[in-house]
Amino acid sequence: MSGEFGDRNEEGSPGTVLSPSINSSCVFNTTNCSHRDFHMSDFGKTEFVGDGAAVVRITISVIYSLVCALGLVGNLLVLYLMKSKQMWRKSSINLFVTSLAVTDFQFVLTLPFWAVENALDFTWPFGKAMCKIVSYVTAMNMYASVFFLTAMSVARYCSLASALKGRRRRTRCSSARCISVLIWFSAVSAALPHAVFSTTATVSNEDLCLVKFPETNGSAQFWLGLYHSQKVLLGFLVPLGVISVCYLLLLRFITNKNINTSSAKRRAKVTRSVTIVVLSFFLCWLPNQALTAWGILIKLNAVHFTYEYYTMQVFVFPVSVCLAHSNSCLNPILYCLMRREFRKALKNLFWRMASPSVTTLRPITATTKPELDERGHMLGP
Repeated sequence: MSGEFGDRNEEGSPGTVLSPSINSSCVFNTTNCSHRDFHMSDFGKTEFVGDGAAVVRITISVIYSLVCALGLVGNLLVLYLMKSKQMWRKSSINLFVTSLAVTDFQFVLTLPFWAVENALDFTWPFGKAMCKIVSYVTAMNMYASVFFLTAMSVARYCSLASALKGRRRRTRCSSARCISVLIWFSAVSAALPHAVFSTTATVSNEDLCLVKFPETNGSAQFWLGLYHSQKVLLGFLVPLGVISVCYLLLLRFITNKNINTSSAKRRAKVTRSVTIVVLSFFLCWLPNQALTAWGILIKLNAVHFTYEYYTMQVFVFPVSVCLAHSNSCLNPILYCLMRREFRKALKNLFWRMASPSVTTLRPITATTKPELDERGHMLGP
């Protein structure tokens, strides 16, 4: 997704790098980590990395296309099941699952734009307006997705902990709706810099889509570093901490001998599911966030810009962005298909598609044995 190395002085010639650093648009979007933005002599090197970078770009464009296709199918299936069975009305967790599917669906719709940009060596052919829109939608839905994952973890912990203690705790859907509205408002606010500062710039006779803060007494680098810090904190560290604490507390409940769980098999299943959920979030986002944190240190002059950092941005950063975006495909699988009631409904859907004479889906009955939610039904991971 778009971004570039070096903030360009408007008075300088195109392509001249005055202060090697990574632009903030790299953070959420495809990376425009092109060799053309650097004088390699700055590093005492003369290698040309264009051929390798081109292979990475084309590969990532293909991956984006696959992620988009899988994400569209997976999230549409989730939304269809939620709508057809009115599941989103039945519990706060299901409402969060529905919101997460909407978020991820919107997110994968932006991937074709970034795939084209990668294939064109990070040239943006869609104009300034689309640059702002696509960049903003990408960032907003990234925040919303992470926030909804966090809310689901808290809701799941509260409902399962209450169920395992033999209590009937019910979180009203009206409260979940208020939380959802708050999450959307927070995501919209957190991504505002993309709406304000995303723009196109001509570099070496090519149009790039990037986030460019105004240069006032050298303050652009400070704001870039501050915005990247917000992304690392709100988009990774805080959610990861909350998710980890919730699931660790949940594991404490199910492994406590004083808690009357159904069986060792169920405990093992929940433990495995918890591990998958936490590791998927951590592994998908860690590489991207680690490179972002490295860039923050460079912007704050805590460490020097090096050729190694440049190489990591050219070859590793695009892969890290792809990995982070693949989380939008994993979410429907991790949060829906691992739940028995969703698997049952999906099986019924496929049965209906294969049998035209069947006019209605079989309802989810007690035979589906749904997991406990806040109404007392056992949920999945």
